[in-house]
Amino acid sequence: MCKLVKKCVSFFTKEAVLCISVILALLSCLFVPPSVAYISYIDWDTLALLFSLMAVMKGLQKANFFVCLANLLLKKIVTTRTMLFILVFLPFIFSMVITNDVALIAFVPFGLTILQIAGQERLMVPQVVLQTIAANLGSMLTPMGNPQNLYLYNRSGIEFGEFCGLMLPYVLAAAVCLVLAIVLIKPVRISGISLSAELGSPKALLCYSTGFVLCLLGVFKVLSPVVIAAVTILVLLFTDRKLLASIDYSLLGTFFAFFIFVGNVAGIEGFQNFLASVLKGRVVVVSILASQIISNVPACLLLSGFTSQWESLIIGCNLGGLGTLIASMASLISYKMVVKEYPEQRKRYFRWFTLLNICFLIFLFLLYSLI
Repeated sequence: MCKLVKKCVSFFTKEAVLCISVILALLSCLFVPPSVAYISYIDWDTLALLFSLMAVMKGLQKANFFVCLANLLLKKIVTTRTMLFILVFLPFIFSMVITNDVALIAFVPFGLTILQIAGQERLMVPQVVLQTIAANLGSMLTPMGNPQNLYLYNRSGIEFGEFCGLMLPYVLAAAVCLVLAIVLIKPVRISGISLSAELGSPKALLCYSTGFVLCLLGVFKVLSPVVIAAVTILVLLFTDRKLLASIDYSLLGTFFAFFIFVGNVAGIEGFQNFLASVLKGRVVVVSILASQIISNVPACLLLSGFTSQWESLIIGCNLGGLGTLIASMASLISYKMVVKEYPEQRKRYFRWFTLLNICFLIFLFLLYSLI
């Protein structure tokens, strides 16, 4: 019994957002009994596209595509400033197409290894903090940059170009801020460095690249996301079942549970009126504040059921990824890596992370106020 309790506590700690979303969904069922109508709550296209993107990115990561590409850039560095520019802007740029989570999973461990090879581990905290901020900010630009964008893009019906244009000023301003932050760090001369990594087979690269093209066709609404997901599952069942098993199903489960919760509470008139009145004229501010407490993905799913101000919700949930450590769940990926490799740097990392995130959030919110 004791072991079972420990396992449950361990699972809840590891998957807190998933567990809370499931609890909320079950509680909402007490007010709105389960029925066939539940099926209409689920945004199947978003779930299918998110699954496909995660699978394809896992495959490209497994084939060392991102590491090998980064190595080509790192061979010509001559100072730590150049190194930081490369290691910070890799997740910034790649997060626009591979999601912020995958960008951090790919480039934070790579960056830590490069620091060790270069003998510059003193830069670990600022580098990883800036990489995390960069991934969260770069991902704002496109629908496939992060899970909440993908959902809001499908839900709102906004065109791809319009979506990118909406977030472009904030992404450009963020890039300028990242440059300034890096320039403020005193440079030290170092010689060219690289990490040995073997690129995956041409067959694997072709397979996953084709999968990525299919995902893009889904984003542009040329192909059905459900069909793309079915093809992805079928191919992986025959080629790489381990990869299929390693996908982040907890994120998909979180989306599924929140769809049920939001669908149910949207039918409760009192709650609907209350939240709608709170959001009226304050969608961006409420989105940012809610993200600080429950993370921007759950905040996006919750608030989307009570407002049709899609542009404000997109801006608010994206900017809301800055701030606290849990404002964007992707930020926890970096934090866990740092704590595992450098446990003594936990407090220093948290201070740097919080300070810089708040500064970026204030600056971009002021930009929103001016626009």
